[in-house]
Amino acid sequence: QVELVESGGGLVQPGESVRLSCAASETMNIVYLWDWYRLVPGNQREFVASITGSGTPSYADSVQGRPTINRDTNRNTVVLEMHDLKPEDTAVYTCHADILSHGFRRNAWGRGIQVTVAS
Repeated sequence: QVELVESGGGLVQPGESVRLSCAASETMNIVYLWDWYRLVPGNQREFVASITGSGTPSYADSVQGRPTINRDTNRNTVVLEMHDLKPEDTAVYTCHADILSHGFRRNAWGRGIQVTVAS
C-alpha cells in the first residue's frame, strides 16, 4: 500500500501564490503519471495539472498559465505551484499518482489539502 501525503496550502490572499507538495510513503516506486485535482463541495472533481514520470507537464485550460507542476523522481514527490490565485481557486486539492508498487500497477490518492483564497 502506498500513501500520498499533501502539504502546504492554507489561507492565501487573491493574487498571491501557493505551493503544494505531495510525497509518497514509499520510495521504491515507478511513477508513470502525477496529477492534481481539486474539489469544491457539490461540484465535480476538476483536473488541474499533471506531469509524466519523464517530466512532461499538462494543464487544464481553465488554469492555463497560472500553475507549474514539477516532480522529484528521487524523492517520489510532486509539487504544484499556482500563481495569481483567485477566489474561485478555493478548493480541496488532491494529488494522484499512477504508479508501479511492489509489482502492481496502482492508482494512489492523497487525502486532500485545503486551499482558501480570500482577503
